[in-house]
Amino acid sequence: MDLRAALTAHRLVAIVRGDDPEAALSTVLTLAAEGVELIEVSLTGKDALTVIERARQALGPERPLGAGTVLTAQDARAAHRAGADFAVTPALGEGVGAARELGMPVLAGVMTPTEIVAARSLGADALKIFPAAQAGGPGYLKALRGPFPREPFVPVGGVDEAAARAYLAAGAVAVGVGSPLIGDAADGGSVAALRERARAFLAVVRETA
Repeated sequence: MDLRAALTAHRLVAIVRGDDPEAALSTVLTLAAEGVELIEVSLTGKDALTVIERARQALGPERPLGAGTVLTAQDARAAHRAGADFAVTPALGEGVGAARELGMPVLAGVMTPTEIVAARSLGADALKIFPAAQAGGPGYLKALRGPFPREPFVPVGGVDEAAARAYLAAGAVAVGVGSPLIGDAADGGSVAALRERARAFLAVVRETA
């Protein structure tokens, strides 16, 4: 898949992490049904690889599906076997290179200019500013875009609706959203509430297109 093009087109990555595999799977499928096109399942969730495998079977081969918190080469290989077609990392570990060797595009975690340059050399397709809120919020993104005006930045961490709007207005190619979107749905919480939050975030994306 062309991850950069997908991020540019859809502008929202939903991050699913839960302690209830059935609820996590239901969360993925609900988000997809609501029109969230880019979904990652964090490998720190319970039975995450099984969730990815079952989600892939349910969604079919064409729907983008990512694995998050890919730290090691073993993580990358396991995610690829389970059916993930892109990888998301919190940092520039060995998972980046391993995923690229497997043909998986990578959204790589960075925070500093030095890490941005390093991510480029590793072949990262897009750059996850993480944790974005602690890094300085939309103002930090604006500062980074001075020396790196064409890099596809995706802020992640503490991104609620207001922050998503601000990051996208500041030049982020997309935003990654976990708990402000997922809530407790991946732990067995309300699916109806998840649907409402998904619609609200999709409305923000449309407003800032």
